[in-house]
Amino acid sequence: MNLPNKLTIIRMIITPVYLAVFLWESLPYRFFIAAAIFIIGSITDTLDGRIARKHNLITNFGKLADPLADKMLTTAALLVFMKLGLCSIWVIMIVLAREFAVTSVRLVASSQGVVIPANNWGKIKTVSQMVFSILIMILGGFNELNMLPEAFNFPLVSNILLWITAVLTIISGGTYLWESRNLIDYSK
Repeated sequence: MNLPNKLTIIRMIITPVYLAVFLWESLPYRFFIAAAIFIIGSITDTLDGRIARKHNLITNFGKLADPLADKMLTTAALLVFMKLGLCSIWVIMIVLAREFAVTSVRLVASSQGVVIPANNWGKIKTVSQMVFSILIMILGGFNELNMLPEAFNFPLVSNILLWITAVLTIISGGTYLWESRNLIDYSK
């Protein structure tokens, strides 16, 4: 197994650790610790792609597992945010519907010997989810320490950021489905 694929697997392993830390309500500075773990996961996402492209280590496993690892990490964050009242259930529904649709197309394509990698919109969507999630966790840490102005509506800001990712999710999913329409045979 090459280094990029190992980094992808590390991101998958980090996800339940991240989730456990974030849900541990009595843990001091849990927002900041969760943000640090999430940042490590996000860095593995950046590194695995760069290393794979630079050293020509792109594999079918990586093309399929890398987006899955991203989905695991970002969905874990969204679920915790929803539990804390920082994310609308509709945002999660939009994100998951897109992920199921794209994954289904990838599976059909794979069964026909076609691998469809993530497109630029998918990458923008993933980066926005990761950056906004980190920002929300950092703001949550400051909120927990009562370091935000009283007038600052943390749940509203969090929801606005996540709705932006939901819009990008719709665009990326629609673009992916449109671009894949001629690559696979849906009649099989």
